[in-house]
Amino acid sequence: MSSPAARNGDSRPGRAAYPGTFDPFTPGHFDIADRARRLFDQLTIVVAVNDSKRPTRTTTARANRVRAALPAEWENVTVAAWHGLTVDYCHRHGCGVIVRGVRNSTDFLHEYQLAAMNETMGVTTLLLPARPQLTTMSSTAVRTLQT
Repeated sequence: MSSPAARNGDSRPGRAAYPGTFDPFTPGHFDIADRARRLFDQLTIVVAVNDSKRPTRTTTARANRVRAALPAEWENVTVAAWHGLTVDYCHRHGCGVIVRGVRNSTDFLHEYQLAAMNETMGVTTLLLPARPQLTTMSSTAVRTLQT
């Protein structure tokens, strides 16, 4: 079955998920979301729980902050709070692709391992390189500057 975009002559594939802790949602996250929303019919920013991180806000509060940061004209972007594996979210909500941003080789190696695991579970991962001017920015650095 073709996506709505493909039926209308647009070559963008269907649905993608952009997961992250987003504590906070940085300019780098915003840029990846902006680029991804142009590639897919529908992009869901999945605000997730990551046991290895200790977010300063609840998942719902972080999702609300991300939602508030998005321009109104981004009509094909939604935000969802999720507790569980991103692949499970994708299977439940019809997302065929997980989008992830990578800033450097360390990010790439980590994301590549996750991408391989996601692929074995039936979901492709698209790694988007960060723009050079955003590579030094991380949520941890932004949180540190805010305190």
